[in-house]
Amino acid sequence: MASSNSLFLLLLIQFITSFHLTIQENMVSLSFPLSSVPLSKSSVSKAKFLSSLTAANKRRVVRAKNAAAVAAGESSPVFNYNYQSSFKYSMALIVSLPIGTPPQNQQMVLDTGSQLSWIQCHQKSPQKPPPTTSFDPSLSSSFSVLPCNHPLCKPRIPDFSLPTTCDQKRLCHYSYFYADGTLAEGNLVREKFTFSNSQSTPPLILGCATDSGEAEGILGMNLGRLSFISQAKVPKFSYCVPARQGSAKINPSGKFHLGQNPNSRTFRYINLLTFPQSQRSPNFDPHAYTVGLVGIKIGGKKLNISETVFRPDAGGSGQTMIDSGTQYTFLVNAAYDKVREEVVRLAGPKLKKGYVFGGSLDMCFDGNPIEIGRLIGDVAFEFEKGVEILISKERNLDDVGSGVHCMGIGRSESLGVASNIIGNFHQQNRWVEFDLANRRVGFGEADCSRL
Repeated sequence: MASSNSLFLLLLIQFITSFHLTIQENMVSLSFPLSSVPLSKSSVSKAKFLSSLTAANKRRVVRAKNAAAVAAGESSPVFNYNYQSSFKYSMALIVSLPIGTPPQNQQMVLDTGSQLSWIQCHQKSPQKPPPTTSFDPSLSSSFSVLPCNHPLCKPRIPDFSLPTTCDQKRLCHYSYFYADGTLAEGNLVREKFTFSNSQSTPPLILGCATDSGEAEGILGMNLGRLSFISQAKVPKFSYCVPARQGSAKINPSGKFHLGQNPNSRTFRYINLLTFPQSQRSPNFDPHAYTVGLVGIKIGGKKLNISETVFRPDAGGSGQTMIDSGTQYTFLVNAAYDKVREEVVRLAGPKLKKGYVFGGSLDMCFDGNPIEIGRLIGDVAFEFEKGVEILISKERNLDDVGSGVHCMGIGRSESLGVASNIIGNFHQQNRWVEFDLANRRVGFGEADCSRL
């Protein structure tokens, strides 16, 4: 999911039975489960655009120094993360994380397109029991609420990506809007991610939502200063999204790494793009993972689309980003029109006329998806250095139910945004690594369900 500046676009796995802690030399390695399941009906819209990740480890040899830095109000120390886990994939990735002291397991959408991490907070009451996955602040000794006089609540320069105000209790209140019009609001707080009695993050700034209307929170993993990776100084992370098996009820499992990935030697990398401040408004998202898409091929034919279509113009329109929380891929008009024109040329008679799925996907078909996929052929997104994301003809259609299959590509305009967004549907069966230290993104083909 992307923030409102650009794209404000569950099965709970028991932590106690699956948590692992190992120590090798100075490296602490944590492992706990991720899962991806269909969300509640009220979450389906948001699930298309949301997404992002978590865990925290630190070197034992610097623990005392880290504690002193936190006490002094300094930024979080650099951590050395190195853990892996598995997750199930359907629509949105859901991670179950231990938060607070003692820890309470919280379900959060893993989202590389969002900045603020937030959890559902409710104080348990016999009169009105809260959702079983909500967080009870009264049970955590490490929980604290940001007061109104905190610099984040009254910044010298207004931060329009995170509107804050003082509430009636003189606490820092935030309101966070998403592209589909939903709202999450509550108080900004500090809380730890607590993995064991001896391993936890310093207190990180989170949202404690009370009026989001959802049972799950968000784990923000973009490049913004308040994202989980920025606050915890995570050097790199990666995930491998397995291929979905049509409408099968069993969700395939993929892999997730926080820190070093032993498979990275086979990855091919592209650079994250940076732009001057003058090119960052009004449509540009400076916190997104912006990459240099150079072309699109369908059935081996490179479409006649100028590379400038995939680069932000003076107003930021045309930015291309990779977002694990957006389900499908969305293109600006100049690119989408060429894609649709070619699909119609190849498989036009099979199109389901007048049908639009989810208000965004209008290249949908009745009939045998294998046959239609062969008519269309492979789809490839081309990047610099010859790197490409190739989707085979057997995988270029998504089963949306009732015998209908759609190309997993929509028009960005349908979301009210002016960006190109590569969603998780087109990240299936490949590793995607976000190497923050070297400002690059790596790709590596893999059968993710067999790792």
